[in-house]
Amino acid sequence: MARNRVIYQSEALFVSDNASSAATTGHEQIERVQSANFSYTINRQDVNQFGNLARIDSIVLDPPTVSVDFSYYLTAGFNERALGFYVDTGIAQRNFASGHMIASSGKNIYIATSPEGTDINNDGVLTTTDTVIGIGNAYVSDYSVDMSVGSLPTVSLSMEGANVNSVASGSGFLTPAIDQEAGTALGLRVALPTPDSGISTPITALRPGDITVHLADVDGETIADLTGTDGAHVQSVSLSLPLSRTPLDRLGSRFPFAREVDFPVTVSMSVSAIVNETVAMNLTDTLQSGVQNASVILNDENGAGAIRWDLKGAQVDSESFSTAIGSNQSVDLTLTAQVGGPADTTAGLFCSGASITEVFGTT
Repeated sequence: MARNRVIYQSEALFVSDNASSAATTGHEQIERVQSANFSYTINRQDVNQFGNLARIDSIVLDPPTVSVDFSYYLTAGFNERALGFYVDTGIAQRNFASGHMIASSGKNIYIATSPEGTDINNDGVLTTTDTVIGIGNAYVSDYSVDMSVGSLPTVSLSMEGANVNSVASGSGFLTPAIDQEAGTALGLRVALPTPDSGISTPITALRPGDITVHLADVDGETIADLTGTDGAHVQSVSLSLPLSRTPLDRLGSRFPFAREVDFPVTVSMSVSAIVNETVAMNLTDTLQSGVQNASVILNDENGAGAIRWDLKGAQVDSESFSTAIGSNQSVDLTLTAQVGGPADTTAGLFCSGASITEVFGTT
C-alpha cells in the first residue's frame, strides 16, 4: 500500500564507519535527531553551434555535490564519536576534529523510512516494506553547537557527498558509495542494524540550567565581568567548527579522487550575556596579551558530567555592547582559536564525554 506522506515517526538516520562499510556492525544510528535534509544540483554546460538556434547537447562537466544536513539534541558524545570526531573517554587527548583531518573515503549516510503510521524504532529489523535513501562518500563540512536559555542544546551538522541512491527495500541494498580513485560504484550490499530508540545513554536531553561556562582566563581582557557570582549572566553560547573542503579532480576521472580539508581551520565560540558589572581593562594591553582557554561543561539531571568542551589557544576577537530603552544591557563576545594537529593538545577544540558505548564494535 502506497504511503500518503512521510513524517518523522517513520524515519531513522544511520551513519557508516567508512564508505566501504557493509555489515550491520559498520553502522550506527544517530540518536535524538530533530531534522534531516538533503539536496543535489547538477551543473551542465550547454553545447551550441552556428546553424542551430537551440543547444545540441548539455554536458555534465563537474560532478554533482550532494548536500546533507541534520540536527540532533546534544547528549554525552555518542553521536560525535559515530560521526568520526574524537571524544575523550579516558584515553590520550586529541583534537576534536582530528578524525577529519586525515585522508579518507568519507562516510555513508542513510535515511530509512518505515511504512506509514509505524514508529520505525519499534518496528524491528528493516524489511522489504521499508525504503532507504543513501548518500555516499559524505564528508563533514560544518559542525556547530547552540546552547541558550529556554532551549535544549542542539548540534547542527552539514556534510557533502559524492552520490545518492534510493532503494525500495531496506533488507539488503546496494551502497551509494563510489570508488573515488576509479570513479565507479563499489557495488557492495549493505545491511543496516535494527532501529531503536537510543540506548547509548540514559540522557534524553541536556538542560540549559545544567550548563556552566568558564571564562576565567578571558576575564581582564574584556570590559564585562565574566566570572564569579557577580559576573555577567550568560544567555547563550555557540561553538562553530567549519571544515570546508576542496575537491581534488584530475583528467580521466568523473569524480574527485579526494576531498581535503582547507587549512588553517578556525574554530569560534560566541557568548551572549546580560551585563551587570564591568572590570578594569585597557585595550592596548589586550592587544599584547597571549592566548587563553575557555570551557563549557554540560551536566545531566543528577549533576554528573555529560559532555565538556574546551577551546584552547583562544583569543578575543570582538566584544560588543548594546543598550536600549526597555531592555537590559547585553554583551556579545567572540573568541577564536586555530585547530592544531592531532597530537597538539594546546590549540583547538577538545571534547570529553560520559558515553562509553561501543561505536562500530569498538570503544
